[in-house]
Amino acid sequence: MKIGELSQRTGLSLSRIRYYERIGLLRAVARLPNGFRVYPENAVVILGLVLVAQDAGFTLEGVRMLVPRELASWDHDLLTATLARKIAEIEAEQARLAASKAQLLAITEAMAGRPDGIDCASNAERVLSLTMLGRAHLTKRAGSGAAAAK
Repeated sequence: MKIGELSQRTGLSLSRIRYYERIGLLRAVARLPNGFRVYPENAVVILGLVLVAQDAGFTLEGVRMLVPRELASWDHDLLTATLARKIAEIEAEQARLAASKAQLLAITEAMAGRPDGIDCASNAERVLSLTMLGRAHLTKRAGSGAAAAK
């Protein structure tokens, strides 16, 4: 198929398809005597895999490692291990985001609970002081846990 049809079938721009070809994600692209590119049918599948992998957070280099030169030669164990690592990364990021959200919600709640007669700047200082005390407490607990583990 020509690049225009591939673009329509994948929703990708012509320039993006050419870019993926240039960096080696699309291989086995033939050229007609007039210079037009001719893509194999599996180019739709390969580009679909590239998009799914990018949506999942893989870099283009990571995508290159996932997508084999030939779809028939996928290394099942490598693919499974790579996907498991990405899932673990996503879970770690979710945990970090959940902790950040909890901290911001606590700060927001503390800011909203401003004592009567205190100005906004003093309230912010009060809340940040409490936040820093909480962080110091957590750091101290983490340090004592590490010392106890030795």
